[in-house]
Amino acid sequence: MSRAETAGRVSPLWTFGLFRSELLTTFRRWRTLALLGVLAAVPVLVGVAVRIETGGDGSAGGGGGGGPAFISQITNNGLFLVFTALAVTLPFFLPMAVGVVAGDAVAGEANAGTLRYLLVAPAGRSRLLLTKYATVMAFCLVATLVVALSALITGALLFPLGDPTTISGTRIGFAEGLVRALLIALVVALSLIGVAALGLFVSTLTNSGIAAMATTVGLLTTVQILDQLPQLHALHPYLFSHHWLSFADLMREPVYWDDLTKNLGLQALYAAVFGSAAWARFTARDITA
Repeated sequence: MSRAETAGRVSPLWTFGLFRSELLTTFRRWRTLALLGVLAAVPVLVGVAVRIETGGDGSAGGGGGGGPAFISQITNNGLFLVFTALAVTLPFFLPMAVGVVAGDAVAGEANAGTLRYLLVAPAGRSRLLLTKYATVMAFCLVATLVVALSALITGALLFPLGDPTTISGTRIGFAEGLVRALLIALVVALSLIGVAALGLFVSTLTNSGIAAMATTVGLLTTVQILDQLPQLHALHPYLFSHHWLSFADLMREPVYWDDLTKNLGLQALYAAVFGSAAWARFTARDITA
């Protein structure tokens, strides 16, 4: 029986076992735990900074256009720390963490000499690559939820909680505010699927995990810089980071969907392009490590 025939007969249970093994391997690494720890610390630092500046009485920090969109509301309602923390971490901390994990996904295995042994199993290259991508996507979700949960706990400890006021000025119930916070976290996680695919593609190009991680983070930084240059305004709508902060529209009443759908559609396009490039590279690659 050929390897292709064997791979085609892999049971779903075996595939789930491979995915579970990848999840355990990824989340047991000290590097992954350190990244999650840094992400969890960001909302704490933001909350403490706001508490020190305002004394918790809302006497300051209500200022105008500077800072993240929701920061002026934190002293009145700790729930807004969730939205602020996601706005703070999305431009750099979250994509950097995802870029590190995605960049190491394949290149790290090659560098450690374990990639050949993974391919001896009957999964096949395509299934293995898909499992790697699913694992990175799981990290995107976990990392985003870590930020949101840390912010919610910090906000509850340092500030009062209550019914939030939307950007449109209408008041919604606290339970609905929690639901919207969860939806925002999910949208933020989905906003990282393009970064995950980019990192996975870079990871298939080299046997050095460090080089793949550095290249991915470097590309992310470059895209962020390009998105800030007014001379390139015609290019901005096509950069995967351009609509990242559109999640704020989920706090409007009614919800404004245009930029949200543009963001998710653009992420899906990047995931398809770089995912296909990663598959083409990985399936044709001569594995020597």
